Amino acid sequence: MKVGVVDYGMGNLHSVSKALEHAGARQVDLVNQPEQLAAYDRVVLPGVGAMGACVDAIRAAGFDQALADYVRQRPMLGVCVGMQALFEQGDESGGVAGLGWFHGQVNHFPQDIAEQGLKIPHMGWNQVVHDGHPLFDGIDSGERFYFVHSYRVAASAEAIAHCEHGAAFVAAVGQDNVVATQFHPEKSQHAGLQLYANFLKWTP
Repeated sequence: MKVGVVDYGMGNLHSVSKALEHAGARQVDLVNQPEQLAAYDRVVLPGVGAMGACVDAIRAAGFDQALADYVRQRPMLGVCVGMQALFEQGDESGGVAGLGWFHGQVNHFPQDIAEQGLKIPHMGWNQVVHDGHPLFDGIDSGERFYFVHSYRVAASAEAIAHCEHGAAFVAAVGQDNVVATQFHPEKSQHAGLQLYANFLKWTP
């Protein structure tokens, strides 16, 4: 199993690559040219920082169309801001247009959650309740994963898992050959490695 980790200038590339190797990938490479995608059985789109900058970098590098073509035939996993970039719109910096692969809005956590004694950003371990999607095979619903984010998707028709921080939000989405997580599997110890292993063997 050859896995390409998309390198468009933003992402936790080293730790994602190492986690994929530990999860069983035979070969993991950084992919910085869109035409290289065709050589890989699976692709991972990581992301850190701001959604707008992430989407801009994906488009500037030509990965927006290349990834859209890739996922017609083979699976892709988005991680953290790599998930957010796949949605229609975000409210960061007055409004950001995403790639529009999933339905939903990426909005800042409401400030009133501080009244519940909760902090923004949502950082640390939290329970993820899933609906039995193959990405979560062997992982109990309610297992804890590691999050670091200030923006979230409150609801999506393509949600396959949810979490709660003040109110429920989308922890993972899936449709056709694309799955994505708001949490960081590479920082989530055993459960995260299991999720990566599930992605490697997943056949939509």
